[in-house]
Amino acid sequence: MTIARLQLAGITKRYPSVVACSDVALTVMPGQIHAVLGENGAGKSTLMKIIYGAVKPDEGTVIFNGQPVHISNPQEARAWGISMVFQHFSLFDTLTVAENVWLGLDKSLSLREVTRSIEQKAAEYGLALDATRPVHTLSVGEMQRVEIIRALLTNPQLLILDEPTSVLTPQAVEKLFVVLNKLASEGCSILYISHKLHEIRALCSACTVLRAGRVTGVCNPAQESNASLSRLMIGAEPPQLVHRAQQPGERLLQVRHLTLAREDQFGVDLQDISFDVRCGEVVGIAGVSGNGQKELLCALSGEDRRAPAGSVQIGPVDVSRQHPGQRRALGLHFVPEERLGRGAVPTLSLAHNLLLTRGEAIAWPRLAGGWIRAKALERQAADIIARFQVKASGARALARSLSGGNLQKFIVGREMDANPKLFIVSQPTWGVDVGAAAQIRAELLALRDAGCAVLVVSEELDELFEVCDRLHVMARGALSPSISTAQASVEKLGEWMSGLWDPELQAHLAQMAQTQPDTVDAQA
Repeated sequence: MTIARLQLAGITKRYPSVVACSDVALTVMPGQIHAVLGENGAGKSTLMKIIYGAVKPDEGTVIFNGQPVHISNPQEARAWGISMVFQHFSLFDTLTVAENVWLGLDKSLSLREVTRSIEQKAAEYGLALDATRPVHTLSVGEMQRVEIIRALLTNPQLLILDEPTSVLTPQAVEKLFVVLNKLASEGCSILYISHKLHEIRALCSACTVLRAGRVTGVCNPAQESNASLSRLMIGAEPPQLVHRAQQPGERLLQVRHLTLAREDQFGVDLQDISFDVRCGEVVGIAGVSGNGQKELLCALSGEDRRAPAGSVQIGPVDVSRQHPGQRRALGLHFVPEERLGRGAVPTLSLAHNLLLTRGEAIAWPRLAGGWIRAKALERQAADIIARFQVKASGARALARSLSGGNLQKFIVGREMDANPKLFIVSQPTWGVDVGAAAQIRAELLALRDAGCAVLVVSEELDELFEVCDRLHVMARGALSPSISTAQASVEKLGEWMSGLWDPELQAHLAQMAQTQPDTVDAQA
């Protein structure tokens, strides 16, 4: 009889305001890829942290390879052969990729040996990475590659992956699946958390479903449909999006010949980027992480104010050198891809996080000196929590206390609630469950239908096809021509992600944009 790789029984974890896990049982066999499925806040990440030793359970037993274990910290977990890739990365920004990886490995290895091992693993698994780069210069997708490679270098018996494909392209996902299937064939067990139901059905042979911290079902996902998995997870199927065709209005965001040198040696130079976003349309930008999306978004949001004069315009106003506050006054609201640290301050309450971009709405009108109407601020936060169905203990809950998906819903809701004229969002549904993803996408379309100009930067091609009217692809700091979503295909966008769009067509469209802009939009 085969001994289970991992057995959990009666696992319970309570926090002051919530029971994250309640009497959870889970069995994972050697060589099995086992999914853990549940909506945001269902207890999945807490359960994985208990297995990895980052959180101690209040009750229950953990048996690993037939032996009861009490794992006190991640170092002990790695000694047992358990590795984890977190949804929120555990990397030191000021250290290089190699130094971050070295911290979790046998110190008998030299840094040079670790660097060589990273490069070999990166090449073997198709996860392009420069081991000498400081982590603070990496995109979110590149940080995820660091976490995956760091876990693989420990040769784990049990590998825990928390949303591993949330910022990977379809091609990179396919390569990762090849890696995971190879690991499983060699006896490694994999616990796989994802909200992408098609991935779970394609990859996993077993699935445990959590709802509100309790196990509500165990199944073979290959024998289920997306609809049946959704019902197990959230009790219903997500609503279908209604994407009505409509004629866009006037140009609101205009980017013309934006060329911008990178700020650090590991960044990407922006090369002669030109595009428009009109009122009443959603424009998407696809591409592999680290191809200039970060630099473009900084130039659009006002974080980087080095753009040449006249290169970024909101309506009739040249905002190339304006700071974020001035752009917000013109109706621009922006959601960055990094939730904690840029989208929200971890140690502040949800109410006080409104002050990051909504401070003008809650200051006392007749008082100077920075007085705040605390009750009004909390009411506003509570309204957003209710509208976007954020699972939190209330407006005073700290941002860091929320699950990744619930924090994402709050940040997106905070900016949408401001009734923006121009809404720019990066990775809008990263790590969000199917129900919440459907809600966020529906809200994006509602903004569009209300006349807002919407720009979505995402590595989720399915998402872009679902919400966008037109698409661009970004590769090596350059932007492809625009193509209507109806005319686009995954294959074409995949080619463009490698920079393989027709340069003659691009030059032709750029020339026409100067003389016949309406004709260019019609062709695009």
